[in-house]
Amino acid sequence: MIHDLKDRIDMAAGRKKAPLVLKNCQIINVFTEEVFQGDIAISGETIVGIGSYEGEEEIDLMGRYVAPGLIDGHVHIESSMVTPGQFARAIVPRGTTTIIADPHEIANVCGLEGIRYILEESQELPLNVFIMLPSCVPATSFENSGAVLDAEKLKELMGHPRVLGLGELMDYPAVINGEQMVLDKIQIAGNKLIDGHGPAIADQALNAYVMAGTKTEHECSTLEEMKDRLRLGMYIQIREGSAARNLEELIRGVTKENLRRCLFCTDDRHPEDILVHGHIDNNIRTAIKNGFHPISAIRLATLNAAECYGLKGMGAIAPGYKADLIVVEDLQQFNVVEVYKEGKLVARNGKALFQVEAHQNPAVLNTVNISKVNREKLEIHMASDIANVIKILPHSLLTEKVVRKIETEDGKFKFHNRLDILKMAVIERHRGTGNIGLALVEDFKLKNGAIASTVAHDSHNLVVIGDNDDDIMAAIEEIERCGGGITICSEGKVLKTLSLPIAGLISDQTIETVDIQLKEMMEVARSLGVNKNVDPFMTLSFLALPVIPSIKLTDMGLFDVETFNFMNLSVQE
Repeated sequence: MIHDLKDRIDMAAGRKKAPLVLKNCQIINVFTEEVFQGDIAISGETIVGIGSYEGEEEIDLMGRYVAPGLIDGHVHIESSMVTPGQFARAIVPRGTTTIIADPHEIANVCGLEGIRYILEESQELPLNVFIMLPSCVPATSFENSGAVLDAEKLKELMGHPRVLGLGELMDYPAVINGEQMVLDKIQIAGNKLIDGHGPAIADQALNAYVMAGTKTEHECSTLEEMKDRLRLGMYIQIREGSAARNLEELIRGVTKENLRRCLFCTDDRHPEDILVHGHIDNNIRTAIKNGFHPISAIRLATLNAAECYGLKGMGAIAPGYKADLIVVEDLQQFNVVEVYKEGKLVARNGKALFQVEAHQNPAVLNTVNISKVNREKLEIHMASDIANVIKILPHSLLTEKVVRKIETEDGKFKFHNRLDILKMAVIERHRGTGNIGLALVEDFKLKNGAIASTVAHDSHNLVVIGDNDDDIMAAIEEIERCGGGITICSEGKVLKTLSLPIAGLISDQTIETVDIQLKEMMEVARSLGVNKNVDPFMTLSFLALPVIPSIKLTDMGLFDVETFNFMNLSVQE
């Protein structure tokens, strides 16, 4: 070690040639927010000097810009529907060299084994994958998930070298009220970071949330929320994902005074968005298009994220820092043409120069375990012909509670081909309990078919929607057959299925293959009349999340998010 240090000092001083020198770079300095001409000397995985250097190997970058590798401050890998290796293949060529992952989704299915799977599958990748341990498994007490992670269980992994702390505290009422179960989790985090998830908290409640140790927030959607949290010393993760896109609004609130407390994240990003629009590089481009200075945008994506999460030696180009570097031709377009990970070229012109292998892990396979479902269990018994209905809103994860007159027969809901009222079921799929929640949905507009999925936030039970029981049954049976995934059925036949055998959330195929399959499924869904203003698969997955207003369905029943209580389908006068 001492010998290596002396060698690197000699290289930095110019007394000895560095193994690799990137010549003729426009170096982006995120400390001083300036660009200057120079060389970057690299030994192994470390930058030893910037300035004028000679190397045993020299690569002429011909005046192109060199920036630190990009960092995603908060992401759920599972939302890409691919393995960590395939995720790396997609995002590394776009400049991301580090992610802070919250394996909340797979943990809700497989518990600690799901988290271990993410850690093991990301161990050898040319991508730094750090983990925040999920704090809310299950997410709420109003649904059944596949695991329960209390403080004692989380403690098993808190000491892992790639675990940085406790993941997003979604149960913010429990935090604010000082409930012991959540306080126990906060305390085992010790001096490690705690991520927030507290939209709409304000005043003394927000003070209490921060007092508990919460340091970041990715759920801001307004400048007022952003300002309130910055004043209390929180870091703001400016999100541009697939489901939630807050960057254009929040970037207006970033000033020279608060810039160092802001960073970028994606949270949830689907295959098509990554492949077509990019990853954190997309955040940078979007910020620039909205008038933000390119070097400041790069700083949000690098140094600020590294400082927030205590990633020493990362996020900048300087002696002693990791040689995680990206080469960019044009700062306005921010087109990444080369990526170096720890001094090695790992991507060029949007293509990964590395291969990945997926490993079979029995602990995250065969996770669909449902009790026998028959048509009788799908019957919706009504006390009247007036029903509380979930109304879907265009381009939104929010829903509206509406009251509608429906068709009934023998005291049961009856499908009517002229009414846009569909049946929805959430079926517990982890332990075979037989729990089935039933509801009615308006404005999905599916005709002559059914769609089912095991991607159903946050507990990921089996969710199905359709306009007839034959297709609903066919979809349920297909999900059982393939071990989890998304399927579309019509006239009793399976039209298209995306198999997700890993926890019912993740494919074992390439991200390109998953993207093609999802596009084909979207065409099939549109052919069955699904509302053009609705993403059928994303919408369906969030109809089972009982923390997003105003009315949702879990395996335990129809849930009113406004009152935080279950409600009846029937409305009695």
